[in-house]
Amino acid sequence: MLELLSDPQVWAAFATLTALELVLGIDNIIFIAILVDKLPLAQREFARRLGLFLAMFMRIGLLMILSWVIGLTAPVFTAFGQAISGRDLILLGGGLFLLWKSVGEIHQALEGAEGEASSAVKATLQAVILQIIVVDIVFSLDSIITAVGMVDEIAVMVAAVIASVGLMMFFAGPIGRFVSAHPTIKMLALAFLVVIAVVLIAEGFGHHVPRGYVYSAMAFSLLVETLNIRMRRNAAKPVRLHAEYVSEQRNEKS
Repeated sequence: MLELLSDPQVWAAFATLTALELVLGIDNIIFIAILVDKLPLAQREFARRLGLFLAMFMRIGLLMILSWVIGLTAPVFTAFGQAISGRDLILLGGGLFLLWKSVGEIHQALEGAEGEASSAVKATLQAVILQIIVVDIVFSLDSIITAVGMVDEIAVMVAAVIASVGLMMFFAGPIGRFVSAHPTIKMLALAFLVVIAVVLIAEGFGHHVPRGYVYSAMAFSLLVETLNIRMRRNAAKPVRLHAEYVSEQRNEKS
């Protein structure tokens, strides 16, 4: 253990893997933020932390059974000339689930108050946690296979997973509140999840899509939407000040 702590290459691998785990966890954070937004305010923080704790334990559990994880990349059967592995099946199932859930959320948002009311009836803590577990399994598998390909030491992998989930917990609250407070950002996040679902399905069929392209496009879209929010806020400021002035004048006259 002391040899690992004194090896600069180990620290470099730890930092790199932690950063990658954070990037791979962005979609997980967004999905959790959208799901817990359906819960009563008092339950949201608990559900958010529990979801990330489950993600951490799933990642560590998968690391402890590395031989099984590595075996998932071996072909299980062939369909239409394409070899399908256990990992491919999980990615396909997770992608289809994420696509179904994201499109359903978009549909409910477009329905307005009626859609929100119908979704509120179904949103129980148990149902939300169950959905978080399903998505955690998919993203955990993708994350751990990445870790196995980068680092040889299990201790470094576990440390990187714990550090990345700790940072996710720190940022998950502010991200969730920001998404909840801005409907346009929420719609953008749902569109992002639809894209991630399509990427997962494509990877399940053996077509690798570099995540960097997806994340770059979403970062640019988020920047543009943030500027739009600021522009709308600045445009509304004179109107609000005028309304306050009129209200003061009325109070003085009365």
